[in-house]
Amino acid sequence: MAEYKIVVEKDYLVFACGHFITYEGSCETLHGHNYRARVELEGDLDENYYVWDFVSLKRLMRRLVDEMDHRMLLPLQNPALTLREEDGHVHVLYKDRRYVFPKQDVAFLPIPNTTAEMLARYLLGRVRDELRKLGGGRLKALAVEVEESFGQSGWCRERMSD
Repeated sequence: MAEYKIVVEKDYLVFACGHFITYEGSCETLHGHNYRARVELEGDLDENYYVWDFVSLKRLMRRLVDEMDHRMLLPLQNPALTLREEDGHVHVLYKDRRYVFPKQDVAFLPIPNTTAEMLARYLLGRVRDELRKLGGGRLKALAVEVEESFGQSGWCRERMSD
């Protein structure tokens, strides 16, 4: 039995962001990356012999990465951070460090940390939810890669439930 997969990896699926990661009682310095996203879909073919239409998948991915482009990424589920909004600004506190960002420059993400793996998981969830709304019932698996620098990336893969 044949298996089918499509991959979308385009030069414009990039997003330049600032972030920092907390771990083991410490916090990285504020820095950024020019991230690049890639998505893979596995599944049965539709009546047109597509796993999924490339055009609509490219548009979806472009919209999702554009939401994070030129933003400061802040994880909403990180217990080491305190986030507070005031007068159009976001105040972030980690121990004795305090950051203040204009709210319009922030992308709030429902993840525990802004690692490449968690960014991949976040994008995978968004893609999965959007494709399900569009009738993605024949999809068997979905994977997203987020490359934070050349040769260094995080992946998240999920089998789709029937």
